Amino acid sequence: MYEKIGISDNVVELSKKVEKDVEEVFKQIDEVCEYNTAKVLSAFQKYNISDMHFGSTTGYGYGDVGRDTIEKVFAEVLGAEDCLVRSQFISGSHALTVALFAFLRPGDTMLSICGKPYDTLDKVIGIEENNSSLKSFGVKYEQIDMIDDDFDYEKIKNRVLQGNVKLIEIQRSRGYSTRRSITLDKIEKVVKLIKENNKDIIIMIDNCYGEFVEKYEPTSFGADVIVGSLIKNLGGGIAPNGGYIAGRSDLVEIAAERLTVPGQGKEVGPSLGMNRYILQGLFMAPSVVKSSLKTAVFASKMLEDLGYKVVPRYNEKRSDIVQTIEFGSADKVIKYCQGIQKGSPIDSNSVPEPWDMPGYTDQVIMAAGAFTQGSSIELSCDAPIRPPYIAFMQGGLTYEYGKIGVMRAVSNLF
Repeated sequence: MYEKIGISDNVVELSKKVEKDVEEVFKQIDEVCEYNTAKVLSAFQKYNISDMHFGSTTGYGYGDVGRDTIEKVFAEVLGAEDCLVRSQFISGSHALTVALFAFLRPGDTMLSICGKPYDTLDKVIGIEENNSSLKSFGVKYEQIDMIDDDFDYEKIKNRVLQGNVKLIEIQRSRGYSTRRSITLDKIEKVVKLIKENNKDIIIMIDNCYGEFVEKYEPTSFGADVIVGSLIKNLGGGIAPNGGYIAGRSDLVEIAAERLTVPGQGKEVGPSLGMNRYILQGLFMAPSVVKSSLKTAVFASKMLEDLGYKVVPRYNEKRSDIVQTIEFGSADKVIKYCQGIQKGSPIDSNSVPEPWDMPGYTDQVIMAAGAFTQGSSIELSCDAPIRPPYIAFMQGGLTYEYGKIGVMRAVSNLF
């Protein structure tokens, strides 16, 4: 059977060894999944979710009981006072943009304390010139780079004490940088430091790729607001689009008024038949995140055994679903991404090539044989074509599909 989908016998044998080596790590992932599953079920039961909440509204979306209850469920699950959950968000980058434009005013300063944010925010912030950027509206931007995969606590404290910082942004996942993803213990430590020295600064976490990887979310450790996408972890591979902004109720309301209309905020926004998909996606999310993590761990161990540098290693602590593999050459990183495409259920006959993707500085190759366009909770792999030629792999709706996809990609290297 494996031969029919292009997987070599050597890779099949290697996979058996790898699965034995990762058994203990898989048990830890199962434990976290069970905890988060109980958390989701508890929220569903607390708010008495029924088929009434699957209903739909159009137009203005007034009185959408399902939409309003979904936001209460999400807030409960994420440990937040309130939450804005809308299909009108087209991506995580869109949700982040809405939040930034909601919280920042001309003359304010935004400070990133984990280096430069993800590439798609370059033109949003004004790192790259754009007539619609925060910079063009008079918002200032500063950044403090991390040191050895940890925050530069002393520099952060000194900058906070200087004043004139309105918002601090922390990107939990690594994006296309070479640093590691940021674990919650580090987020807790830096949030405490900031709040001790200036309690008025808004701390915003880009939570994309991180939900349900650990038992808690950054809001449990003092973050004011977290932002994410529903075509990543929390959508469970079922929500066809959408995003969320969760945290302090006053900040969520400001964000809602930026997304919709000042004075109307969360009261408007039709669900357009999305409620059931969002609820079912959230219900499945802990299990799907578990599958994605197991896929990442499997890939990490297999590629490490083949001599490639991987981050994180299979048995290292994770804070997101992203696995990176350093290939050292454009040819190999392209072949691996093309192998992921060949192991996908959708468009497996397509051959991805590097191209000038909007929002990115370098050419990017993206393998994404997904049911939902751009979904990265489904097995996908992308890489900017620049040294040291690192592939960023994430997702896997089931572990079995994810495992087979990785095996097909590895077979494509030979």
